[in-house]
Amino acid sequence: MPWRPSFFSPPADSDPEAGPPHISGVRRSFVTARGVRFHVTEAGPVDGRPVLALHGWPQHHYAYRHLLADPPDGLRIIAPDLPGYGWSGPAPHRWTKEDVASDVVALLDALGLDRVLLVGHDWGGYISHLLVLRAPERFDALLALNIAHPWQTPRGFLPHAWRFLVYQPPVAAFGKYLHQRTRFLEHLIFSKGVRNRDEFGPEVVRSYADRFRDPDCARTATDTYRTFLLHEVPRAAGHGERRHATVPIRALFGVEDAAIHPSLAAEETARADDYRLELVANCGHFIAEERPDLVRARLVELAAATRSD
Repeated sequence: MPWRPSFFSPPADSDPEAGPPHISGVRRSFVTARGVRFHVTEAGPVDGRPVLALHGWPQHHYAYRHLLADPPDGLRIIAPDLPGYGWSGPAPHRWTKEDVASDVVALLDALGLDRVLLVGHDWGGYISHLLVLRAPERFDALLALNIAHPWQTPRGFLPHAWRFLVYQPPVAAFGKYLHQRTRFLEHLIFSKGVRNRDEFGPEVVRSYADRFRDPDCARTATDTYRTFLLHEVPRAAGHGERRHATVPIRALFGVEDAAIHPSLAAEETARADDYRLELVANCGHFIAEERPDLVRARLVELAAATRSD
């Protein structure tokens, strides 16, 4: 048999059908909203102030394992797997980001939540921006983690476009194969994108990579980027985001992010009443896991500053 480099040989014992990784003390449920069977993981008092935490690619709710394992006093952390990700059922659409935002609003309705604090990382952060622009009455504030804000201009974006070209076109074109048949996530994303490797041991990386070997998850990842590159980027280039944010936004950004340059989250280009950016040294893209202490502290501060009655 010819030798194949390890990149093209997923672990023989990988298990895409394994259940969610263990997190002490959490509650798990399935909630159907807008045709999506959401897997929802919660922690903290049932009657606590709700905090909706949205993950990005290539992850699921486990990205918030530190908050879920030790929720701040009085806060109810709610971390759903986004449609087609983790253990949520597939979306009945091609992962248009506005459609996913509609799915999340429907989830809030199904959970009986009128107003929440919002945390979003990566695509979860992008969708969180769409949510606060669309339905500001539903959100007290947004803590955005290592994500570009939606108010980009060609002049600001183009110098950093090369970063996206490293991985987005391959995922859009060959995502199912890359996720299911290679160690693309292990060798590229969780190797190059992480500064604090202590939080990304083999079991953590496997909890993400194995799940994306599931056909629905692999297809969702492909749709996420294919829709973005073929439809959403051209539309944004022609029109751009004109809506103005009235909800307070706090952006927390690990500056050693290999995928997204911090200038794409700059205060001076944000169309918002109250937007502040904090740059975090010695931290990469996965800030919720690399600096969980800081994310927790900023969430507690934001909750105290925006207490709703």
